[in-house]
Amino acid sequence: MKGIFSVLVENKDGVLSGIAGLFARRGYNITSLAVGETERHDVSSMTVVSNGDARTIDQIEKHLNKKLDVIKVRRLDESKSIELEMMLIKVSYNMTNRASLIELCSVMGARIAHVSPKNMVIEMHAAPDTIVEFIDLVRSFGILEVQRTGTIAMSKG
Repeated sequence: MKGIFSVLVENKDGVLSGIAGLFARRGYNITSLAVGETERHDVSSMTVVSNGDARTIDQIEKHLNKKLDVIKVRRLDESKSIELEMMLIKVSYNMTNRASLIELCSVMGARIAHVSPKNMVIEMHAAPDTIVEFIDLVRSFGILEVQRTGTIAMSKG
């Protein structure tokens, strides 16, 4: 089971390491983490994704709510939320497969950010599953490097 948590925290030193430490101490794995300042300079928003059984996901929520620097915790329902991730991926190409790579980018909603004689840097923002699908599709071209932001999520309502 995947647990997606939207966590508002005080924007100050040590808060991120405190949250990460909570997960480490309890033996919970963070599969994705994205943090950024909100419209208020004193508050940051964290999207934390973890996997576990229903009991584990409940425990994570309870432990997050106990942290002093945590302002609010919301567990997001996948069916009622939007999840996005950003990726930069450097892919090699040759003149034989260049058009195929460009077409794949177009079909998948990716944008070519930079072209050099032997590789392209491609930018994509999409649902995490779509990002994984794109990576699998370009693997045959030759992936040179991948950078992913981690999931950000927000409820639809």
